[in-house]
Amino acid sequence: MPRLSLLDLVPIVEGGIVAQALANAADLARHAEAEGFSRYWAAEHHGMRGIASAATAVVLAHVGAATSTIRIGSGGIMLPNHAPLVIAEQFGTLDALFPGRIDLGLGRAPGSDGRVAHALRRTLTSDPNDFPRDVIELQSYFADDGRTGITATPGAGARPELWVLGSSLFGAQLAAMLGLPFAFASHFAPDALDSALAIYRREFRPSAALDRPYCMAGFNIFAADSAEAAELLASSQMQAFVALRTGNPRQLPPPVAGYREQLGPQSAAILDHVLQCSVVGTPATVAQGIARFVERTGVDEVMVASSIFDHDARKRSLTLTAAAVRELKLAA
Repeated sequence: MPRLSLLDLVPIVEGGIVAQALANAADLARHAEAEGFSRYWAAEHHGMRGIASAATAVVLAHVGAATSTIRIGSGGIMLPNHAPLVIAEQFGTLDALFPGRIDLGLGRAPGSDGRVAHALRRTLTSDPNDFPRDVIELQSYFADDGRTGITATPGAGARPELWVLGSSLFGAQLAAMLGLPFAFASHFAPDALDSALAIYRREFRPSAALDRPYCMAGFNIFAADSAEAAELLASSQMQAFVALRTGNPRQLPPPVAGYREQLGPQSAAILDHVLQCSVVGTPATVAQGIARFVERTGVDEVMVASSIFDHDARKRSLTLTAAAVRELKLAA
């Protein structure tokens, strides 16, 4: 069975505050570390009332100080929002603070809308070559190879593990071309998952970073001691998905019993689509769902995503998930 890792959007729940969301992030990372998760990743989103991880490098410094062994990183940094030199400095700093533990996942989506992109003071063009050029420039700063004529300090000589993220075929092609590990965002954009993984594996070119393809995919998991309790936990994320897809993003709402049954056809279709790569239920159900997902994709790691309103219930879900995977490994 593959490794388990954790994606955290650092959710701000309804009635909650940013400070509590950040405290929960550190506590969740400590818990994931104790349960044997390989990585904790936070994602860059801007202008979202329910997500506290916009200043991703700052959040990772906070989480790094609260943990000791788990890898910490971005899932991801949206590179079109930033000058590559700034990201080299930020993640060079993190690498100096937490050597051997830093991942730098890179995406090409803005993680926002056009107004927020403008507020970030980056000019977004339609040139598909901008993102690959920025990734290569970033690699140059870390390598300190002189190609940019600038020494990133911190940054030069730092060794964060670079990943290319994607929800389409573009990221798979770029990761393959550069010989970097690839992570697919199937937890919210499942359509191109199989095609992207096939392209990445077929076109992969070995590099100094990686000698063979290595891939991870997002998977929503909501685990509880009963099927009814798990469905109730999942309803918060379900509400958030429907709200986002209908143009009404919100803070993470409290769970609602029987939420799915209350939906109209349009909202139900939204959920059926976005939750294709998900499992909700008891540890036995979760184990079966993970096993099917791994058999289908052949991924090296499963990136667990699960925004749950109650923090302790979220930690319990991770505990049950880790136990389910341990059982699968014993049965293999």
